[in-house]
Parts: sequence; structure tokens; C-alpha cells
Amino acid sequence: MSDNEILNEYGCYLFSEEVMRDRLPNSTFNAFKECIKNDEPLSKEVATVIANAMKVWALEKGATHFTHWFTPMTGLSAEKHDSFLELRDNQVTLEFSGKALRKGESDASSFPSGGLRATFEARGYTAWDCASPAFVKDGSLFIPTVFCSYNGEALDKKTPLLKSCDVLSKAVANLMPLLGENEVKGARSYVGAEQEYFLIADEHYQKRMDLKLCGRTLFGAHAPKGQEMDDHYFGSLKRKVASFMKELDAELWKYGIPSKTKHNEAAPAQHEVACIYRDVNITTDNNHLMMQLMQDIAKKHGLRCLLHEKPFAGVNGSGKHNNWSVVTDTGINLFKPGTDPVNNLPFLATMACLVKGIDEYADLLRLTVATAGNDYRLGANEAPPAIISMVLGSEVNRVFDSILNDREMVEVHKERFNTGVAVVSDFSKDDSDRNRTSPFALTGNKFEFRAVGSSQSIAGSNTMLNAILAYEMNQMAEQIKQGKKALDIIKEYYQNHKRIIFEGDGYSEEWQKEAEKRGLPNRRTTVEALQHFTDEKNVQMLSSLGVYSREEIISRHHILLENYAKTVHVEASTALKMAKNELYPVAVQYLKQMADTVNSLNSANIEADFIAEDTKELSALVKRMKQAIQKLENALDSYRSTRGDVEYKALIARDRLVNSMNELRYVTDAIETRVDAKLWPIPSYVELLFDI
Repeated sequence: MSDNEILNEYGCYLFSEEVMRDRLPNSTFNAFKECIKNDEPLSKEVATVIANAMKVWALEKGATHFTHWFTPMTGLSAEKHDSFLELRDNQVTLEFSGKALRKGESDASSFPSGGLRATFEARGYTAWDCASPAFVKDGSLFIPTVFCSYNGEALDKKTPLLKSCDVLSKAVANLMPLLGENEVKGARSYVGAEQEYFLIADEHYQKRMDLKLCGRTLFGAHAPKGQEMDDHYFGSLKRKVASFMKELDAELWKYGIPSKTKHNEAAPAQHEVACIYRDVNITTDNNHLMMQLMQDIAKKHGLRCLLHEKPFAGVNGSGKHNNWSVVTDTGINLFKPGTDPVNNLPFLATMACLVKGIDEYADLLRLTVATAGNDYRLGANEAPPAIISMVLGSEVNRVFDSILNDREMVEVHKERFNTGVAVVSDFSKDDSDRNRTSPFALTGNKFEFRAVGSSQSIAGSNTMLNAILAYEMNQMAEQIKQGKKALDIIKEYYQNHKRIIFEGDGYSEEWQKEAEKRGLPNRRTTVEALQHFTDEKNVQMLSSLGVYSREEIISRHHILLENYAKTVHVEASTALKMAKNELYPVAVQYLKQMADTVNSLNSANIEADFIAEDTKELSALVKRMKQAIQKLENALDSYRSTRGDVEYKALIARDRLVNSMNELRYVTDAIETRVDAKLWPIPSYVELLFDI
């Protein structure tokens, strides 16, 4: 494919600004741009003209339907398709009105609402997010929208994200003039998301009930080889994988998604795709669409794309590194130290606000990545720990230390990196090394939040990051207006909250102990993390900004706990069915074969003691498997009969179902290593991880 072909096809499925400029009257296009710039709603007249142009363009692209595309609290995107066909005086026409573009209706009681909507209160609205471009996919025009209840409560992930972007922009505009940046009128948050995933053969996927229903393997003995040789990371791409990646890139570019990097990840069959960072709202929508495309395209190549955080035990799970920055409307990246960081007041103030905010609201950031799948990943030597801490790097810490101690900072000249090889040029080194064990690390001019799970929307984490920074900026601005010096406030924030900064090994046991000494929370499981969503300090902060109302927080607390409990219940039910109907019968069958072999050899006066010992060992394991099956069955009965609140059910799911599943898995995996591989009814880890 030539340069021109790539550039000509880039964004061809997107109703982009360039398309709008070509197809709209100048007055309409300018009115649209002004609305976006000033965060104002579109008039009915402007929306009507845009809708007609959008319809004509979509028809040319082969679309026959349109859909309001939104992200309810199910964790998936949602869509309902309506055709452009209308009947007027018994004549068929193709129409798409401004009203249909701006507003849709969906059954709000059929999506998770956490008690905000009763079953009989069905009406909910979708409303066009005109800051995110529409696109054509599979014969339909997709229109990104927010989703709210009849009374206006947010029932989706996009609405709070957009609100957080607004409050952050206002907070930056409030604070920056007090720091000497008088031209700043607002700011935008930008994000680049790195998406990790696994690819396995579709034929093996089809034979695994756990993968089809749960997205992860509930059973499976470790393969003789895992990732210990470090030979998969950045290794050469297998032909089928390379073909998948090539088509994925081509499709992403057509949707205007700037896919930049692709490579093998640490675990066998694990890979990554990363996109160029852009506006957080656009990146979030792009990532939702990317996950759909990845799974669709994989099937075309005889593969299955697994987005679960921990599809396989014993090897790394998958995350979604969230690279977040904030840039003013005058072009200042507030996370960039610059050449003179000690005198860069906007940077110092922003860092101080973040240090204070992440310390005070670490529990809010933690709960945004709390899922049943992520519980298996966080804290292992593959992902940051559940303890929220932050890394600023040696250079920035040195800046703050010099300010705290009122001493002049000695300029440190950048070192040169020299390999010692004559033909290799030297170059300047970064100020500090990267800390891959930190959940929240400053990496140049952005913070990398590494705890987001691979299947998650990045909307929740970025909503909280925006809100936390906005709240602390507002607090700082208020103190400056009351007469305190900005530098004194910066010193105070850093001094009082620097316990959240940790530059060492986040995987170490020493850090666990040190974090406890510092009073940093360690919410190891989803249930523990979510219990603090409704803490009064969190409710007060979020509701004061208008990002979430008290009622919305309570509803999301309920939804997330319910989602956790239901996820674990599905996994436990699947594990029980697989064990009873597939794995236990084979174990018994093979045990009988071994016993028959012992009897046959003994009858022929052939030494069989060693086989008899193996038979006894297997018999003991099969007995333990039967007991574990019964224990899991009892735990499921207990869970299903529980009539307590959702938090109590989530606790039972965590403490009884998860533990019972783990016990059953442990003994079943041990049996797998002893049973004839030809008899074992489900594909093994060797097949799943290495057979592509």
C-alpha cells in the first residue's frame, strides 16, 4: 500500500471535520465549530442541516440505518438500529431529521441503573455528543451519544467523563491566571491508550466453555514453558498474527483511529496495540470501537481475541496503560517540567495538586479499576499493586526538595547515552528511568496509569483523574485568592502529601510494609475497593463538582458490586458444569482404565506395583475433586439463596465462590497432568498458548 493509499483511506468511514467542511454551508460549519469551542448546545436549525448532510454521506458509504451508540454500565457498548426509511403519504422516502440526530430513546430500566430507575419507569434518552465524530460501520451510521434517565441522571460512562472534562477546563482557567498565565481560558485532557490482548486459535476456543462464557480459563495446568525465557516479548510475529495486525491497522486507520505501535507482549500469545494520544473523549470512543474491531477481525483469521485481564493462570495478564496529560488552550502541557522546572509555576502547582489529590482520593482511583477480572492481575509481577502510589522521577523530586529546603537548585546537565560502539551515535538520556511497578508514574510529559484492565473502558479512570485534579486546583485557587502565596501552598501540598510518592519496587514485600506504615490503603479486592465509593469525603468532592450526584454515586456503587457478584456467579456456575459434565467423568474413566490395567497385569503375574501407586494417587485426587465439586455446589446454593443486600452477596461471591473455584481448579489441574492427553476433553495450555 502506497503513502497516498494510506492517507486517502485514513478516516474514510468518519464524518470528520474535513467532511463537514466540504459538505456543510460555511455558516452551518462555523456555527458548529463555535458550539464546540464554547461548549454550547447546537441549535435545532444547525442540527437539521448537519443531519441531512450526514445522511447523504452515510448513504454514499452504503449505510441504510443509523444508531445512537452509547456505553451503559454493562461494560459494553450498546446500539439500536433504525432505518432511514419513512412513509409519507404512502410514499417511501429516506429521511434523517435534526431531532433524530440529537435525541433518541431507549429503555432505561433494561440497563443497569442501581435503583435509579424502577422497572415501570422505562424512559431513557440518548443525546448526540457532537464532539465525537459519527462513523459508518456494517451498513449503519453510528452516532456517539450520552445516555441518561428520564430525570437526567447519568446511566452511562460518557456523561460523567464529559462533565469531568468541563470542570477540569474551568478549574485550569480559574487557577492559571493566578499563576501569571493570564491568557489561559481553559484546558483539555489528552489520553493515549495501550491495549493488551491475547490471540488464540478459534478451534480451541470453541471447545472451551469457560472461554466462551467467561473470557478466561477456569481450568488448565501450566504449560511446561511459559514466559520465563523472555523470548516472546518483542519477538518476531507469527504469520497469522502479523496478518491479523495488518488488517487491524488498516481498519483502524479507516475509522480515523491513529494506531501507531504493535508488538508481541511478555506472555505467549499476548500482544499489544497502541494509538497516538488525543482528546480523552475521542480516545475513549476509539478504544471502545477498537475492542469491537479486534474481536471481529480475529474471527476472520481463524483466531479469537481475548480481552480478559487474566485469561490464563501462570503467565501475565493484560492491562490498558492510560497515558494522561492536560494541555491549556494556549498550548501549555501542565505535566511538562520544561527547561527551568524550579521556576515553572504552572507545572509546580499542577504537580502539587496531583500529589495532594492522589493521596487524598487514592481510593477513588483504585475503585475505577476494580473488577473481578482485574483482581487476578493487580499486584502480581505483571501489573502495578493495588496500593495506589505515584512516581515523579528523580529530577522532579529534586526540584521539590530544593523548594522545600529553600536552597538553590544546581543545574544538572543532561547525560549522554553512549554504547561504546563507534558507529552508534550517542544521544541525551531521559531525566530518570521508567518505573513499571508504579500504578501512576510521570513519564516525560504525561502520567501513565497502568492499573486499568484490558477489557475496561478508560472512561471511569479518566473521569476520576480529571475530577481529582480539578478539585485540588479549585482549592489552591481559593487559597491564593484569600492571600496565600502560590509557592507556599505548593510547599504545603507537597510536604503534607509526599507519602504517596514511592520511587522503588512496587512489587516488593518491603513496599507492602512501608505503605502500611505510611497509612496508604491497600484494597486488594474489588469488594474492598468499592466499599469506599460512598465515603462522605468522596461523595462531597464529586458532587460539589457536579461530575456525579450523590444518587448517581450510590447507584454506581450498587451496579459495580452487582456486576462483580454476577461475574463471579457465572464463572462458578461454568466451572461447576465443566467439572461435573466434562472433566470429572474423564477422570473417573481414566482411573478405571488404570485400575483395569493393574488387575490385568496382576492376573498375568506381571509386576504392577508402580502402576498401583499411580492409581492410588489418582484415586485420591479424583476423590478430592468430587469433594471440591460438592463444596462449590453448596457455595452456589448459598449464594443463590441469599436475600441480603448487594454488598453482602458480593462478599459471599468473593469469600465462598472464588475460594471454592480455586480449590476445584487446583485439584483438577493436578488431575490433568496425570490423565492421558488424548482423553482430556478440553484444549490444554500448550495448545491454547502456542498453537497458532
